[in-house]
Amino acid sequence: MSDLTDETGLSLVADIGGTNTRVALARGPAIDRGTVTRYANAEHADLSAVLIRYLADTGVKDAQITGVCVAAAGPVHDGVAELTNLDWRIDRETLARALTADKVAVLNDLQAQGHAIGHIDSADLEEIVPQPEVSDLAAKLVVGLGTGFNACPVFDTASGRFVPPSEAGHVSLPACDGKMDALIAAMVRDFGFASVEEVLSGRGLSYLHRVLHGEEATPAAIMARTKEGEAAATETGRAFVQVMGAVVGDLALSHLPFGGIYLVGGVTRHFAPWLGPFGMADAMRAKGRFSEFMEQFGVFVVNDDYAALTGCASHLAKL
Repeated sequence: MSDLTDETGLSLVADIGGTNTRVALARGPAIDRGTVTRYANAEHADLSAVLIRYLADTGVKDAQITGVCVAAAGPVHDGVAELTNLDWRIDRETLARALTADKVAVLNDLQAQGHAIGHIDSADLEEIVPQPEVSDLAAKLVVGLGTGFNACPVFDTASGRFVPPSEAGHVSLPACDGKMDALIAAMVRDFGFASVEEVLSGRGLSYLHRVLHGEEATPAAIMARTKEGEAAATETGRAFVQVMGAVVGDLALSHLPFGGIYLVGGVTRHFAPWLGPFGMADAMRAKGRFSEFMEQFGVFVVNDDYAALTGCASHLAKL
C-alpha cells in the first residue's frame, strides 16, 4: 500500500456493492490504486464501520480527509441511498460517524461510472463499434449490466459535468419484433411485468436460458458453454446480446450519445468477445428508417474495475 499517512488534503472514495465495499484514497480526480481495499459487507454493521476500519488499516487520520464520495448500488434521492441488495442506508449522517470532511457526496454507482468517462486509460476501453470524431462536449451514455441493469447519460456543459440518475432497468422490455413475443409472455406470467433487468442481468441470463430451453443453468455455466460452442448456450448468448442491442439502441435514441456508449459491469465484460459475432451492432441499429442515423454512436466496453472509484474522485474534485 502507498505511504500516504504523512499527506494531507486527501479524499476518500468508496464503491458499495451488494457483497463487498471497495475503499480507496484519492488526490484530485485520480485514485491511488495501491490504497484500494475490499471489505466484506456481511462483516460490518454499516458503511461507517467499514470506513472506520479502513482508516485504522491505512493509518490515515480523519483530519487528513478533506472529502468523501460514495457510490451505491441503488437509487439515490436527495443525497440518500437505499441499497437494492443490502440493508444499508447511506447518507451524510452515516458518513459523519466515520469522517468529519466538509465535502460529502453520495452517487448511484452508474452515476459514478459516468463521472469516470474521460479519466479511464485507453487500454481499458475496448471498442465494439467505431466512434466517429465528435466534440469533447458531445453527450455520452453509460450502460451497466451486472447484478442488475441501469443506464445514465453524461452531459458536459460550461458549468461542468452533469450525470443524472435513473432506474432504466425497470422500464418495459421493447417488443420490437415477433421473436420476443414468447419471452415477454413468459415474463408477464412469472413477474407480472416484462422489465429490461429481468433479462439483461446475471439472473436474467439464467432466466432467458430457462425460457428458451427449459433448463436451469447459472450465468457462469451458460457463458462457459457458449465459449465451448455448445448449441443451446450459444443460442441463449446470441439472444441475450441481441436484446442488449435493441435496448441500448432505444436508450441511444432517447439520449443521443454522439460521444459514445460505454458498457460497464461484470456481465458486460464476460460477454465482450461475443458482442460483435452475435450481432449487437446490427440489433442496436435495427430502427427502421433511423437505422443509418444509428451509425453515429460508437460503443465501448470499459474493462477498468476501479472506474466507479475514479468517478467518485473526479466528481469530488469538482465540488
